[in-house]
Amino acid sequence: MAPPNDSLNPIINVSESKSLEQYFDLSNGKLSVRGVPLLSEVPSNVTLNPFYSICQPSGDVPLPLLHRVGALSHKGGFLGFNKEEPSDRLINSLGDLATGIFLASLGSRHGGLPCGWETLGQMYNWRPNGSALQPGTDGHVMICAESGSTQVKASNFDAIAYIHASDNPYNLMKEAFSAIRVHLDTFRLLEEKTVPNLVDKFGWCTWDSFYLTVEPVGIWHGINEFAEAGVSPRFLIVDDGWQSINFDDDQDPNEDAKNLVLCGSQMTARLHRLDECKKFKNYKGGCMLGPNAPSFDPKRPKMMIGKAVELEHAEKARDKAIQSGVTDLSEFERKIQKLNQELNELLGGEESSASNNGCGRSPCGAESYGLKAFTSDLRTKFKGLDDIYVWHALCGAWSGVKPGATHLNAKITPCIVSPGLDGTMNDLAVDKVVEGGMGLVHPDHANLLYDSMHSYLSGVGITGVKVDVIHTLEYVSEEYGGRVQLAKAYYKGLSDSLVKNFNGSGLISSMQQCNDFFFLGTKQISMGRAGSKWGSYGSLLVTRCAYDHCSYNSMWMGQMIVPDWDMFQSDHLCAKYHAASRAICGGPVYLSDYVGSHDFDLIKKLVHPDGTIPKCQNFALPTRDCLFKNPLFDNKTALKLWNLTRYIVPLNYGGVIGGFNCQVAGWDPKEHRIKGYPDCYKPIFCSVHVSDIEWDENIEAAYLGKAEEYLVYLNQADELRLVTPKSAAIQITLQPSSFELFTFVPVQKLSDSIKFAPIGLTNMFNSGGTVQELEYESEGEFSAKMKVKGGGNFLAYSSGCPKKCYLNGAEVAFEWSEGKLNLSLPWVEEAAGISELGFLF
Repeated sequence: MAPPNDSLNPIINVSESKSLEQYFDLSNGKLSVRGVPLLSEVPSNVTLNPFYSICQPSGDVPLPLLHRVGALSHKGGFLGFNKEEPSDRLINSLGDLATGIFLASLGSRHGGLPCGWETLGQMYNWRPNGSALQPGTDGHVMICAESGSTQVKASNFDAIAYIHASDNPYNLMKEAFSAIRVHLDTFRLLEEKTVPNLVDKFGWCTWDSFYLTVEPVGIWHGINEFAEAGVSPRFLIVDDGWQSINFDDDQDPNEDAKNLVLCGSQMTARLHRLDECKKFKNYKGGCMLGPNAPSFDPKRPKMMIGKAVELEHAEKARDKAIQSGVTDLSEFERKIQKLNQELNELLGGEESSASNNGCGRSPCGAESYGLKAFTSDLRTKFKGLDDIYVWHALCGAWSGVKPGATHLNAKITPCIVSPGLDGTMNDLAVDKVVEGGMGLVHPDHANLLYDSMHSYLSGVGITGVKVDVIHTLEYVSEEYGGRVQLAKAYYKGLSDSLVKNFNGSGLISSMQQCNDFFFLGTKQISMGRAGSKWGSYGSLLVTRCAYDHCSYNSMWMGQMIVPDWDMFQSDHLCAKYHAASRAICGGPVYLSDYVGSHDFDLIKKLVHPDGTIPKCQNFALPTRDCLFKNPLFDNKTALKLWNLTRYIVPLNYGGVIGGFNCQVAGWDPKEHRIKGYPDCYKPIFCSVHVSDIEWDENIEAAYLGKAEEYLVYLNQADELRLVTPKSAAIQITLQPSSFELFTFVPVQKLSDSIKFAPIGLTNMFNSGGTVQELEYESEGEFSAKMKVKGGGNFLAYSSGCPKKCYLNGAEVAFEWSEGKLNLSLPWVEEAAGISELGFLF
């Protein structure tokens, strides 16, 4: 290997890096970190290269980031290996990982790697092939390098995986991903990008509300229901079901597929046009604004979806009978035929009645129909609706673009599932796409694909997209130079279009948990789903795992994108449980209830009337004592999440911890599915201490961790406590499926006899997030001043009774008893719901 070129690395300062103690050492078949052995029996073909010997940063890396990485470069290095014969897929042992406790995205395991394929693949980089870790025999860790094409082979890898060490798990992630970003320069860190406008707002997604039956009138009535209840959604996501798709064997190749209801039925369909389907195209502008606006039966989507579920179960029963050798299928076929007929009758009125009414208040003409007319009417009626996103798959539709149907160069490409992917869980999306192959647009046309779709959408009032089914590229790359080269072409096209058409940030990614996306697709994209879909019909099992996945995945993916905890339903069995996590997750809050099924009492604990949310400063992360535990089915661990509430100059504010009893289910590596553990569904103890909050993770908030005393508010128990850093941990019992939110605020000593700390609005889950600004004065009219957003009960701790309280400049009455200071705040629309409070002692 050539020596590092010092002239190319003036910022990293190679000579200084060499002089610092290197954390990792590989010698005598052992890999150790600062003398502590990590791997034994390391094969002789495995290499360890210092960071400075491999990394040659480009000129695109910001100088502060280069300085930061250079100063810490002695703490990391690159593992590599070489083989005698080149191949498109190589597996090599890294050694025996037989001791210790190790964290993986789906849990932890004592001794050895969790028994799942491609564990922690997201944590490692590659060039030019993809890489992932796999379990081997006798405790060995295997690393797999694969290109995705039999035409792309290699045998030598100097930097197949990056390893980094730190005594702080949160700093570890920042430092490691910063180093990889400098090394690869194919993605950017979250700190370098602008996030979508909807990150701190409330919205509604159509998916679980309608599935594929989504249409304009139903959407309109859904948004209107929120408005009438006094909650204004600030963004709308029109999910799958709006596109012009059909199947290869449809009789009329120019007509949209009909009678699609459930997810799965559309997965072998392809785009035959790049604009909206007929039920949206026929929307007539103004029809929902006039006095004779079409009505909507909220029971109808439920009935259609329910009937489709019955049909799906009947078809599965028939298929199971066939597999078991049953020859007389007449009873099954009769039932299926009957259900099909009933479903078709329900779908008979599928086309929106909005296409048959007069023009209402909008002028008739060529532009008074379709998505443009619909988005215009929505914004006319619902003034607070800032953003309207629509869904599409990375390749256009689930199975791509129909060859010959558009101006794009597309062809049916066979899907080749790698052994690593095939060794994970069974997945309907993978099975369906493999079944029909992908209508893949040639990578040379990737720019044209996205710009054609997005420029049209931008022109009709769409402000962003939810891009789904991102995992598909890795199994259609045989003819296109391998998965890395194909992904580079597609993500460049997507990023360029995002900049041109959606202000550079109007995109949420979904189903994107793969190496290719995170290390190639996040140069521009800044938000993505953090965990598994929670499911509208999701059982307690799926719900608990979604929680766990979102929080642990945020540890690493949060370095590149804002972790999106996904939509949920307010009328679900676990709705309150979900709402509590969304309140402190640090991302957007959005629902997907059926029209007519919203629990607005619950929703208003999350959302202000103007559609903004009392948001935490960062994204929620597991506390240190949870990192190497199993909160899903170890019978003893509560999942604890920490975050910071607002820190605003001149005075910072506080932090929050959420304690959740997630015990009941988890991933079974042998059965390849989420499995219930009913013996774990029981009360567990939760121990919370102020030191669980990582105050110093933000420079502006670091000094808050040095306070002498803290006020703690338990949201569900409606209880105040005073604690110090030396106090014992707060101990509570969490019942199954229950939670508690702990708001921590440093107590300020205003005088020898007065101590004060505000909690915020107790009618909101994230009470601390309602305090917008806070300032204490030793001189002047007020001893404590603050701005609070929202209406409801304001709570503060005050060791003595204030002399006076002022609300928006006027003296008002308040209640004080035994340290509890209460005041009712109105929502003043003209002031954007912000009240100015002043307390005089």
